[in-house]
Amino acid sequence: MAFLKLPGVRVPHRKNTADMPAIRMPAPAEVCIPMSMHIGAPAKPVVKPGDTVKVGQLIAEAGGFVSSPIHSSVSGTVKKIEDVLTSSGGYVPAIFIASDGKSEIADGITPPVITDSDSFAAAVRNSGIVGLGGAGFPTSVKLAVKDLSKIEHVVVNGAECEPYITSDTRTMIDRTSDIVEGVALLEKWLGAKSIIFGVESNKKKAIDVLRAAFSGDDRVTVKSLPPIYPQGGEKVLIYNTVGRIVPEGKLPLDVGVVILNVTTLASIAAYVRTGMPLVEKCITVDGSAVKEPKNVIAPIGTSLKDVFEFAGGFRCEPKKVLYGGPMMGISVPDLEQPVLKMTNAIIAMDSAESEVPEEKPCIRCGSCINHCPLHLDPPAIGKAYKLGDTEALEKLKVNLCMECGVCSYSCPARRHIVQRNKLAKAELRRFQTERAERKKKEEENKNG
Repeated sequence: MAFLKLPGVRVPHRKNTADMPAIRMPAPAEVCIPMSMHIGAPAKPVVKPGDTVKVGQLIAEAGGFVSSPIHSSVSGTVKKIEDVLTSSGGYVPAIFIASDGKSEIADGITPPVITDSDSFAAAVRNSGIVGLGGAGFPTSVKLAVKDLSKIEHVVVNGAECEPYITSDTRTMIDRTSDIVEGVALLEKWLGAKSIIFGVESNKKKAIDVLRAAFSGDDRVTVKSLPPIYPQGGEKVLIYNTVGRIVPEGKLPLDVGVVILNVTTLASIAAYVRTGMPLVEKCITVDGSAVKEPKNVIAPIGTSLKDVFEFAGGFRCEPKKVLYGGPMMGISVPDLEQPVLKMTNAIIAMDSAESEVPEEKPCIRCGSCINHCPLHLDPPAIGKAYKLGDTEALEKLKVNLCMECGVCSYSCPARRHIVQRNKLAKAELRRFQTERAERKKKEEENKNG
């Protein structure tokens, strides 16, 4: 696997809200809190309809090791628990809470007691914090490192390379003290000796603020990176900050790195200081259809409709609404979809901005190959997928594709390359699962 020196593409930044501090919206009349707002097993409800809940109260426990607990973002009454359609196309259980408008804090909200790395990871688990840059991976799993000597670098992701999104930028500028406390926690409980902030150079104010905050800590480096998408991709950021390549099927820790989103880090510090778990999220509200773009702090579970209304509503009827940015964002089926833990932006686009270009035949220009940050071969992957050649897909390392969309963006024929890559990855996973099952049965028959 080879990386380009400067992978990816230059996309329009459209950071319209970069200079807008986040505004906290009032509690909505109702929140819908899905049990799956993270990678891994869904959380399990511990409340029932009719129960009274308060802000910060546990309403669902983690459903496994790779999972995350969920807490109420409002005070009020549990109306119902029922399955809801998500943007992924599947159904998950969700807890609906009617807010009483008081935002009363639950009893027993106190800072956690931390005495070592294990209790630190346990505290992060209890906070309900997951990857807040959009990935949603339970943060406590990343921090549950048995051998701390394996951690050579902690890379903090402040790249925020997607167009429009500025919620992480506001974290770096407005919550600098939380970030400083978060770094101190990493140094104390993980023994981190090298902490590197990766921030795109177009966020000069954020870089200046961080450098000033850590001017006396020689363990911390704030690295200014070229503003080239997808600079914030995990593998890309690790390569561009510490020069290491994460092999296929391996984790960052396998190359001595723990990587955290900058808002995740700030949220860990806030929880350790106050004991209040993750119940709200700063999100960027923008797009060509939005009347008053802004950064908003919204209770988790707030409907997108309520958030857009808080941002002045629409200047025109949106043709498409996304969780996240236009490169990797996911289209939502309706505006009743809620703000999730990993929601960093909601983007509403008008007809012109959301038009899907007509796909034309491949002209073999190689642009998709040259711009791919992992230097994959999309045309060969597309051919192997069309032929159903899963062994070829495996050799072509399609599983390395991070679905960043650079291939489709750079393609002059407007080929739907990233969509085919996603389908190819799903086909390869099916093939690999079936192969593993066959091998297991063969071993059982051999030994039985």
